[in-house]
Amino acid sequence: MRICGLMATGQRQRFDCGCKGIRTCLRCEQEQSKQNILHKNELIHYDFTYDPMSKSAVQEDKGVQQSFAFPGVFLWEDFVSEDEEKELVARMDENVWKESQSGRRKQDFGPKVNFKKQRVRVGDFTGLPAISSYLVNRMTQAPLLSSFKPVEQCNLDYDPMRGSAIDPHLDDSWLRGEHLVTINLLSNTVFTMSLDRGWGDMDKGEVRVAVHLPRRCLAVLYGEARLRWKHAIHRKDIHSRRVCSTFRELSAEFLQGGVQEKLGSELLDIALSFKGVPL
Repeated sequence: MRICGLMATGQRQRFDCGCKGIRTCLRCEQEQSKQNILHKNELIHYDFTYDPMSKSAVQEDKGVQQSFAFPGVFLWEDFVSEDEEKELVARMDENVWKESQSGRRKQDFGPKVNFKKQRVRVGDFTGLPAISSYLVNRMTQAPLLSSFKPVEQCNLDYDPMRGSAIDPHLDDSWLRGEHLVTINLLSNTVFTMSLDRGWGDMDKGEVRVAVHLPRRCLAVLYGEARLRWKHAIHRKDIHSRRVCSTFRELSAEFLQGGVQEKLGSELLDIALSFKGVPL
């Protein structure tokens, strides 16, 4: 963890920063002059926007439109009400936010995992937070999520003053199952989906698809959008404070018939007790 500083009224203030390696936030960039390593990408980019009505990625250039099917995204607008949003964020703010990478803050509710060694254990995990019980019940009313059983929840806090972002990445698929579920709170933002190997005729550069997430929506990535396309939230798409809760399920290895079924059952029993505190 870096200890960073800012100049304020002629005095130096110190604070913790969660960035490691090449990842940086606005605070540690000001301290360490690392702007030159950020966002260097000389690839050709093909930029599209996701259309939820047609479930396709669309691009219009000089009156000419091209598109391709983009399955694997589900959006549920107004998943929570304004009053529910206030209560959810207030309850999160009662707990400690820990500094995380790239200017984010986080609260984790989940088992202890070593992804490099592919090991997982209960650790101090006591379950998902109590307030999430009705959220999980509501999301399973969608046919896509009818059998969804989250085993972990991560709350993330993004702020433009910290330069919050998350780099393009694929979520783990050894422990985590197909559905990645996010509830987007306090502000609109954009999931930038990307495929750096190209797509169809666009094989000489990175294809990017902007999936717009309205405030208070629930978003699900599944299928190719979850397992093949990277997802990111770029700094430019954080305009005011944004809070999200991301829920993940277990992979087949930890479910009935899997080689780690017993451990998976134990983890789900703990998770769905809804007695959790952030780790």
